Amino acid sequence: MRGFNLKGLQLLLLSLTLTGTNAHSWVEQLTVIAPNGTFVGSPGYPRGNALRTSADYSDKSMTYLATDKLCKDTQQTQTQTDKSPRLQASPGAPIALRYQENGHVTLPDTQKGKPKNRGTVYVYGTTNPKEGEKLADVHKVWNRDGTGGDKRGVLLSTQDFDDGRCYQINGSPISTSRKARFPQPADQLMGADLWCQHDLALPANAPSGKPYTLYWVWDWPTAAGADPGLPDGKQEIYTTCMDVDVTGDPQTKQPAKYTSDQPLNNAAIPAQFAQLMGSSGPSGTPSKLAPLQTAAAAIQTAVAAIRRVAAGAMQAMQAVPADAIQVVAADSIQVVAADAIQVVAADAIQVDVAGAIQVVVPGAIQVVPAPAAGSHRDLVCDLGPDGVFQWMCAKRGSLRMRCPCVCLV
Repeated sequence: MRGFNLKGLQLLLLSLTLTGTNAHSWVEQLTVIAPNGTFVGSPGYPRGNALRTSADYSDKSMTYLATDKLCKDTQQTQTQTDKSPRLQASPGAPIALRYQENGHVTLPDTQKGKPKNRGTVYVYGTTNPKEGEKLADVHKVWNRDGTGGDKRGVLLSTQDFDDGRCYQINGSPISTSRKARFPQPADQLMGADLWCQHDLALPANAPSGKPYTLYWVWDWPTAAGADPGLPDGKQEIYTTCMDVDVTGDPQTKQPAKYTSDQPLNNAAIPAQFAQLMGSSGPSGTPSKLAPLQTAAAAIQTAVAAIRRVAAGAMQAMQAVPADAIQVVAADSIQVVAADAIQVVAADAIQVDVAGAIQVVVPGAIQVVPAPAAGSHRDLVCDLGPDGVFQWMCAKRGSLRMRCPCVCLV
């Protein structure tokens, strides 16, 4: 009988882990989001979908590293495969695009020079797709108001690839930490993993009775000089092309209230959901926010960017959502919102390992993490009817926001 080779086992496990990160990612499912944040109805699938239950399934059948053409050859036309129907949704409906992180989030050190947010996902929409669509004609050309490029489509949404809670079970510190923070029972679809998602709204003016095309574009570059083998860096973009059958009348505005403590594998991301349900305009582009909301959105984006930097290791970075915010690190962070807010000085930012963050701009803005009972400066914390703590801004009367919140004082 041969002896047990621990080193050999470790090498095997490492090779399997690296294989997982080379699997890359694509949209697995689309689903409609209810006003309480729960996924409802039957899911939809991308064009040319290959079911994981198929005998001849392989990741290569769905992975597509985009070069010239935007869509994979099997996704060039609006064609569905057996048992993989399109999603059906009404105009203006909030939907989630779900994908696996495949180690790109939980094993960040397997490839050098990759973005800390694990890349940015862009979702474009059009009622007039064409076979042979060129990546260069769409990506970073189509814009939110539909005036970019050939004007056939719009940029619907951008989000970090890492949604802040998704994970693959692989024993890494990030995986272990997220599993503890965001536990979910294993199911037939995801196993013990928790899939990532990108929540967005279909345009309210999407014509009913015909497909609406979505292009999911994951921009995941390698920075120049980070990898000795890639001195000039590397462009790496993966895409999924899909269609939604738009049916019925435009969705009327419904009161949205996220249900706490619902199963994570069947619910939207709370932060994305809150932003989505409060910012969708008639054409699917963000509406103009009130000054308070604009400032809040800018600071919350800054906090999200800061959270991605390890405690004690603040590094230079930049985040520019809708050209409204810049985060420049070390001891100088600037947030430029509608009314020119600035956050400066190293002691204005506190980051701990658990992810609790405080950004305090004396006399201007307070950003606070989820609180315990009590009060904080000019904010009074109380327990809402759904059992979630809320801050009430003392100088703003009855204005309430879920924690964490931003409040002008």
